[in-house]
Amino acid sequence: MLRHGLPIILLLLLALTGYSQNTYDIVLSGGRVIDPETGLDAIRNVGITGQRIVTISEERLEGNEIIDVSGLVVAPGFIDLHVHGITNKEQEYQVHDGVTTALELEGGIPFIGEWYREREGKAMINYGGSVSWIAVRAMQFSDIDNLTTQEDAMRRASDLMDMSKNNSLTGEQEDNLLDGLNNSLKEGGIGYGVSVGYVPGASREELYRIYEHAAEKKVPVFTHVRKGGLIAIQQALSDAMLSGTSLHIVHVNSMALSEISLAIEMVNKAQEHGFDITTELYPYTAASTALQSALFDQGWQKEFGISYGDLQWVKTGERLTEKTFDQYRREGGTVIIHMMKEEWIRDGIASANTIIASDGMPYAPLAHPRTAGTFARLLGKYVREENVLSLSDALSKITWLPAKRLENIAPVMRNKGRIQPGMDADITIFDPQQIIDKATFEEGLAFSEGVIYVLVNGQFVIRKGNTVSGSLPGQPVYGKYKN
Repeated sequence: MLRHGLPIILLLLLALTGYSQNTYDIVLSGGRVIDPETGLDAIRNVGITGQRIVTISEERLEGNEIIDVSGLVVAPGFIDLHVHGITNKEQEYQVHDGVTTALELEGGIPFIGEWYREREGKAMINYGGSVSWIAVRAMQFSDIDNLTTQEDAMRRASDLMDMSKNNSLTGEQEDNLLDGLNNSLKEGGIGYGVSVGYVPGASREELYRIYEHAAEKKVPVFTHVRKGGLIAIQQALSDAMLSGTSLHIVHVNSMALSEISLAIEMVNKAQEHGFDITTELYPYTAASTALQSALFDQGWQKEFGISYGDLQWVKTGERLTEKTFDQYRREGGTVIIHMMKEEWIRDGIASANTIIASDGMPYAPLAHPRTAGTFARLLGKYVREENVLSLSDALSKITWLPAKRLENIAPVMRNKGRIQPGMDADITIFDPQQIIDKATFEEGLAFSEGVIYVLVNGQFVIRKGNTVSGSLPGQPVYGKYKN
C-alpha cells in the first residue's frame, strides 16, 4: 500500500529513525555561509544535531531552536595555532574573538599528559599543545620528582629551563632527549615545539638531530628560530629540507622584520618544490615575551633595531629606561616590544598561504592586545577597512589553512575549519560590518566586537554577543601517537 507515493513500511522506518524536517537541534537560518575549502559563499541554512553539522541547504529547515542569522557571516570556527594563555581566563577573550580551537604549538606544554588530564571537561574551547622540547631538554640537566600539580610542574620546569638554556648536551643526554620527546608524543603531543631562540646553548647538530627525529616520526616541528633574522630562518628551512621534516615557522613577522616578504617568498618556494613548510604571523606591530629571556641578552638593541623606550612593561604600561630595564630584568616579567612597521604586517597578511595566529599571552590586564583581538582585527581592519585581502581569503587563513596544517599529526582536525555536512559544529557567526578588535596597547585587554554567536562542538559559548555562563564544551586535540 502506498501513502503519498511511499510504502507505509518506509514511512515507519523513517519515523523510527527520527528522519523529518524537525530532526535538527539547532538551525542557523539565512546567514551568509562561507566555506573556504569548497569556495561556498552564499545564503544558506545550516542544520546541526549534536556535535556535527548535518546539512547546509537553500531550503527552509526546521529544528528545536531556529536562530535568524540573516545579515551575518556563518564561518568555520577560528583556529589559533599559537597561544600561550591556555586557561579559561584567556579563552573567554579568545572566544569573543571567534576562536573555537586554541593550541600551544610554539613552546609546547611541559608534562603534557598531566595537562590534558587536568583540562578535561573544563575548557570553553578546544585545546591542545605540542611536546615542549625546551622542557624535555631541561630534564636532561636535573630530575624533577614529587610533582603534585601541573602548576607545580610548570613552575619547576621553568626554573630548570633558565638553568639549562646556555648549556649544550652530551651525546648521552641527546639520546635521552629523543626518548623523552617520543614519550611525550604518546601522551598526546601535537608534534614538537622547538623554540630554539630561547636556548642559545643548543648546538646546530642538536637541532638537526631533532629535525631528523621528527622526520622519522612524521611529526611537524613548530619553531621560534634562533636569533639572526632571515639567516636563522634560512637555517631552519635548510634543516627541514635536508631532513624531510614538516616545518612550521612561527610569527615570521617578528623573526624576519623588514625582510618578511623575502622570508615568505622562501617558504612559498619551498612549498612549490614539494616541501611541507608553512609560516604564520600576527596582525600587530609589536611582539611580547619575558624580559628575562635570552632574547634580551647582550646585543638585543642591534638585533631588533630598537632601544629601551621601545619596550613596554606589562605590569604598569610604562616604557622602559636603561635603569628600569636592568631592574625589571632581574625581577622577571613580560614586556611588549614595539619593533615592527605597519607595511611589513600588511605585506605578510596579503601574502598567499600565510596563516594568522595570535601568539596570545597569559592573562594580565595590560597584556599584548593580540591576546584578545587578533582575528577581529584581521577581519575588521585589514578586510573591511583597508581591503588588504578578501573576506574569503582572510577566513581561509584562520580556519581551513590551520586545520589542513595539522591534519597529518592531529586526525580530529580533518573535521574542523570547514562548514560542510559531517564536520564538527565549531562555528563562528559575526557581523562583517561591525567586527573589530577593541584591545589596545594603552588600555589593555577588551572583548572584540561583532562576534555574535560561537558554537563549540554544537554548544553555544557566545550567544547574542555574550558569554554563555558555565558552557564548557571544549575537547582535546591530540596528536596521532596518543596511547
